Amino acid sequence: MKASVEYLCDVLIIGSGAAGLSLALRLADQAKVLVLSKGPISEGATFYAQGGIAAVFDETDSIESHVSDTLNAGAGLCDPAVVEFTARHARESIQWLIQQGVPFDQEENADGESQYHLTREGGHSHRRIFHAADATGKAVQLTLIDQVRAHPNIQLMERFNAVDLITTRKLNLPGNKVLGAYVWNRNAEQVEVIRARFVALATGGASKVYQYTSNPDVSSGDGIAMAWRAGCRVANLE
Repeated sequence: MKASVEYLCDVLIIGSGAAGLSLALRLADQAKVLVLSKGPISEGATFYAQGGIAAVFDETDSIESHVSDTLNAGAGLCDPAVVEFTARHARESIQWLIQQGVPFDQEENADGESQYHLTREGGHSHRRIFHAADATGKAVQLTLIDQVRAHPNIQLMERFNAVDLITTRKLNLPGNKVLGAYVWNRNAEQVEVIRARFVALATGGASKVYQYTSNPDVSSGDGIAMAWRAGCRVANLE
């Protein structure tokens, strides 16, 4: 595959939802980061997420309860180690989002002091859901976009489709190291190359593989397919 333009960065992040933008901001103080967005940066599953984000903050709640609730709701499909890790780090992740400026809803307590309004939903047994009205994903996405645009070490490329990962194996070189990606520049209508020391796939789900879904058009499973072609294992695709 020939390309007319090349870009160079330390970290290429394919995907511009909450995961991709959060990772970019975490790395940008130590690395030159390029974030690839298939469409407009706000067009993705994060923007349309209406529910809140769970974390243990209430004094009557516990990490163990959060883990138990999650495993019960998962009906045997959850990886207990992943659930444990996520629940234990949820509080610090929420605090990081607050530091970025995400406007989670607040209320006054009995002493007239402001505190975050926690709700209870889904399979949760305690009030542990942080939310911004009923558009939490939108609040998170727009806040992270502002932070990303303001960071000098992050380059955002909108309307760029990742086509495939470039690996040493595909170039008939030793090993199977990822060297970057071929991308389709929808603005210029041409294939271009991004070379990177590290590549992170943050492309979201594959709901648009199915005929009927409420997910946005960009949720088409590209990252899963690229990872598989590069040699990664995939599971539970159903």
